[in-house]
Amino acid sequence: MKYTKKTFTLEIIAIIIAIIFLIPFYFVIVNSLKSFSEILTNSAALPDQLLFSNYLKVWQILDFPKVFLNSLIITVISNIGLVIISSMAAWKLVRTPHRFSKILFILFVSAMVIPFQAVMIPLVQWSGMLGIINSLPGIIFMYFGFGVPLTLFLYHGFIKTVPIEIEESARIDGCSQFRVFWNIVFPLLKPITVTVIILNTLWIWNDYLLPLLVLQDPNLRTIPLATSSFFAQYTKQWDMGLAALVLGITPVIIFFLFLQKHIIKGIAAGSIK
Repeated sequence: MKYTKKTFTLEIIAIIIAIIFLIPFYFVIVNSLKSFSEILTNSAALPDQLLFSNYLKVWQILDFPKVFLNSLIITVISNIGLVIISSMAAWKLVRTPHRFSKILFILFVSAMVIPFQAVMIPLVQWSGMLGIINSLPGIIFMYFGFGVPLTLFLYHGFIKTVPIEIEESARIDGCSQFRVFWNIVFPLLKPITVTVIILNTLWIWNDYLLPLLVLQDPNLRTIPLATSSFFAQYTKQWDMGLAALVLGITPVIIFFLFLQKHIIKGIAAGSIK
């Protein structure tokens, strides 16, 4: 491929856009290694002295292993449930082309446009009545409800690209519905499965509002909830807070970078039909 002026220009534009997107990361990482007074003096400059002690203090203040474990449990179990529920439901809707299936799919898709703020008060009221406030199973169950519409939508589009002849051949060979899905269909859904896991992980791991509403026990705090303690109404501990942000986003960034190549592939494949 010939290297042209147009290619050079596009590369320069891409580099500039990348630098713009990386600026917030620069400020967060650099200022997490400064003292509070140094941050207020010049937040854009490099630190005079690298204060890795900020991270040690945050680790101890937040009891980081505990809040990390809470976030990990919620994220992992929610993802497992969303993948199982949504993939099976989408497969059944696609392979049962009745009017009821179309109506049900439209209802799921419509749920994506309902803002969370519109349902959060009834959600808290019903959660209190059902006794699932202040419990990890309770918030995981809520993530099932809020995450199924988008996850099902993505699976629905991808399953349309799976040849039905493969399933028919498996049934002729004596496979049950259960085995047809889990042994034949589900392995073919790997690209979109990785995609929905990445998208849901980014959403659940960084979510602040839902845990704030339903997890009032300090022992059940997630990383975003614990980090918010450094940013009170009248005092903001920028040195501690930024170090906590770095600790909180590092696992999910590593996870995202490890699996990012599957995102475009999965979404593109799911939008063919």
